[in-house]
Parts: sequence; structure tokens; C-alpha cells
Amino acid sequence: MNAARRIYCRAFQKAFRIAIPLLPYRKPEILNGISELPGLFRKKGIKSVLLVTDKGIRGMGLTKNLESIMKENGIKLSIYDSTVANPTTENVEEARRLYISSEAEAIIGFGGGSSIDAAKAVGARIAYPRKPLSKMEGILKVLRKIPLLVAIPTTAGTGSETTLASVIVDSKTRHKYPINSFPLIPRYAVLDPEVTRTLPPSLTASTGLDALTHAVEAYIGGSTTKETRKNAKEAVRLIFSSLTKAYHNGNDMNARREMLHAAFLAGAAFTVSYVGYVHAVAHSLGGKYNVPHGLANAVLLPYVLEKYGRSAERKLSELADVVGISGKDAHEKATLFIKAIKAMEREMKIPEKLHGIRKEDIPELSRYADKEANPLYPVPMLMNAKELEEFYYDVMEENKASIATTA
Repeated sequence: MNAARRIYCRAFQKAFRIAIPLLPYRKPEILNGISELPGLFRKKGIKSVLLVTDKGIRGMGLTKNLESIMKENGIKLSIYDSTVANPTTENVEEARRLYISSEAEAIIGFGGGSSIDAAKAVGARIAYPRKPLSKMEGILKVLRKIPLLVAIPTTAGTGSETTLASVIVDSKTRHKYPINSFPLIPRYAVLDPEVTRTLPPSLTASTGLDALTHAVEAYIGGSTTKETRKNAKEAVRLIFSSLTKAYHNGNDMNARREMLHAAFLAGAAFTVSYVGYVHAVAHSLGGKYNVPHGLANAVLLPYVLEKYGRSAERKLSELADVVGISGKDAHEKATLFIKAIKAMEREMKIPEKLHGIRKEDIPELSRYADKEANPLYPVPMLMNAKELEEFYYDVMEENKASIATTA
């Protein structure tokens, strides 16, 4: 990155860091079970609610208890269950139309980050009926109050239940972009480990590593606060102690509960301190190839941390201390911390490469990543689009790249 742009990025980031105490950050109020929702809605005078979820979640019966409780309490529940992984503008518009036709007064996002992100975007479109989502990309483009939003995460990873971000894919262009605005932070989050019990091991792993990515990127960036550092450290500690337990035994409710708490804390950390190039590159891959976000983050994380090198050593060594990794100096501890992440990923069968990346797409993908990350993300080491291309080659399956190119 050239000197002028480097100065601009750092000045932009410093301005946002200075502004943190003045901005309306908040945490959702935590509910411990779905059974608490009817009382909440009665208190708010809400009689009709839109549920945004996906067919997999509903097909497994995870929404059945919610549907029964709402019916028993005389609250109308309209259900949109067509959300896809990497939710699209089409998903949002379909759900928005159902919200309007059912005369809903509140929204529940039930599922992983995709459903919760879609629910946030529906709220944004209700607040701005004449403004397309493409005009909300970036920061502070949604200023109006959205309908009351409740998030019920079924994965312990995205942290979407506590963040101001909604990540959406344009149905036509496949461009994936974040919408970052304070009204999108859910008012309530239901953290119930029972709804995560049936999460398959592969998703337990990838979503848990998504949470780890949130915590690590928030911690090593340049816009941390005392609270975000505390949240990130505790999230990392919980993930290292509980993720593989939940992976090997999905019925370990203590591990499931700790992972939900870790994801919440990691989300609280990065919603203030932001993420970094892992996320920027992962979002571009999700938009272009529909790579699940948690998987993309998991595969990319060690490569990006290694690339940061000395610029992230001190902070990575501090995270190593949190999980009991010792070494003779910061360099050794940072190196061992990255190795520990790799070992965790191998134990949970996370691949080292991603299938389907095409060489001719990489310049465009890196431009998308550059646009998302710079100047907003306060990364340890700045990189431009050309430099970011390296990560796509790092995770590309070389033996299949030529086949994908000619397909």
C-alpha cells in the first residue's frame, strides 16, 4: 500500500477509535429461554411477529417449541423459512413482503448468522421502504429505528445476535457486502444451549472457529478498548476450553453453553473494535462461490495471522498467555498460538484449502476485500488489493484450480 493511502487509512481508523465513547454501542438484553418471549411481547403490546429462519432449522424441528408457545399465548407468528447461507437481497425482499402482509410488529431471527443477518436487513428495509439495501452498504447508513428485533442463535459462532452488522449478497451481482449501523443491534438475544444440541460436528467446528476469528481479529486490531480486550480474551479462553468438547460430544450442554457465551462476547468485541482481512477475504469468497462464512474464516485465519508477522506478535502472545501457551518470547508464543489454532482445526477436520476458487476471479475478489477492509478495519498491517491476492492463492486448491477454470 502506498504511503498516502496508508496515512489516510490510519487517520480514518484513529478518528473512529477516538469516537468510540461517543457512539451508541449497546449489548442486547439476554433471555435464557424461548419461554420468556410471550411475556416480552405482551409487555410491548405486540400481537403479530415475523419469524425469519431457514428450511434446515425448521425441518429439524428447532422452531417447533417457539411456534407452539406463540400459538398458546395468542401471538400470531408468520414464518419465512427460505433464508439461504449467505442471505440474499431476494431473501430480504420476500421476508419484507411477508412482514407487511401479516401486519407484523416485531421480527425474530432464528438460526445461524444468515437468518439473523437477514432479519436485520428486513428491519432496515421496513425502516427505509424506498431505499434499496445496496444504498445501505458500509457504515452508519441506517439511522432510523427498526422494528423490535429478537435474535435466537442456533450456532455458537457468528455473534450476529450482538452486532451492528448484517452481511448480504446481491442476488444479481453476487457481491457480498456488510451493512453496519447501530439500529441493527438486536434488542434481545435468547441464549439457549438446547437449540444448539443438534448442530452437526462440522458446523459446530466452523461456527466456533468463526467466533474465534471474531475474538482474535478484534483483539489484534488497533481500535480496542478495555472492555473489548476483556471480552475477546474471555471468548478465546472459552473457545479453547470448550469447542473441541462440543465438537466431539454435541450433548455436552456445559460446552454448548460456554460456546454460546463465547460467541456473544466475541460479537460484542468486534462490533466495537472491528475485524480484519480474514473477514474481508471470506466475505468475497462467500459472495462469489457461496462458501460458508465460518468455514472460510476458519481456513483463512492461520494464513492471515502468519502474514501479519511481527505486527501482531505481541497481542497474539497475550492471547497465548490466556490459553496457557508458554514460550521464551513474544515471537515464540505467537507462533505456538497459531500452531494451536491449526491443531484444533486438524482435530475437527477443517480443510487447509477451499474448493472452487478460480484464478481469473482473484483480482476482482481482492478488490472487493480491499474495498470492504480499507480504511475501516484497523488491522495490524495494511495491505492493498494486490497484496490481498496472496490469500486467495494460499487457500486455493491448486490441483483442482485448472479444472475449475475450464469448467
